[in-house]
Amino acid sequence: MDTPTLVTVLSILQKESKSWDVPIVTLIADQTSDPFRVLITTILSLRTKDETTTDAARRLFARAAAPDAILSIPREELSSIIYPVGFYKQKAKSIHAVCRILIDEHGGTVPANLDTLLTFPGVGRKTANLVLTLGFGIDAICVDTHVHRISNRFGYVRTKTPEETEFALRDILPREWWIPINDILVAFGQSLCRPVSPWCSRCPVERYCEKVRVGKRR
Repeated sequence: MDTPTLVTVLSILQKESKSWDVPIVTLIADQTSDPFRVLITTILSLRTKDETTTDAARRLFARAAAPDAILSIPREELSSIIYPVGFYKQKAKSIHAVCRILIDEHGGTVPANLDTLLTFPGVGRKTANLVLTLGFGIDAICVDTHVHRISNRFGYVRTKTPEETEFALRDILPREWWIPINDILVAFGQSLCRPVSPWCSRCPVERYCEKVRVGKRR
């Protein structure tokens, strides 16, 4: 798939995505424009379904929505608030550690810097890039499992890891699509382009897709 074709695909999917569920982190960003909530929600979302993340984030932010307030919650209680997100005990520990770093080293404010964010406990490239894009509007490409899988399924990249996909997309994707590609492909992946047995018969861009490593499909 060449660059003009991918832009066509993303344009079509962007229009279609209005009828699909918005990823929870995007919803939080749209509602609050708060990099801290984007950061914490993204940590909660790792290896967790969106609906579970949504409930956990709402419970947590109803109780505490700033680093000092979250630090005032004992870790065991914090774990119970965010349960049943995946690895909830480890995430409670990471969230406390992040809040402590924010207060001690950054004046309680989330830094708009990739390298700094990557030093935070529980924060990888996906989380850091999502904070930059949704929290600050900075051009970056957030590659999660959906973006990695679908970019390869389209035949647009040939990569083995999300990090490889991020750098491949940086080289070939027009900059105006860096921020929206995550929202578009996450919604697409959750709605139609499933990991197993995707809904190719319902797909608005099926004719453009090379269907790399697609076996059974509907």
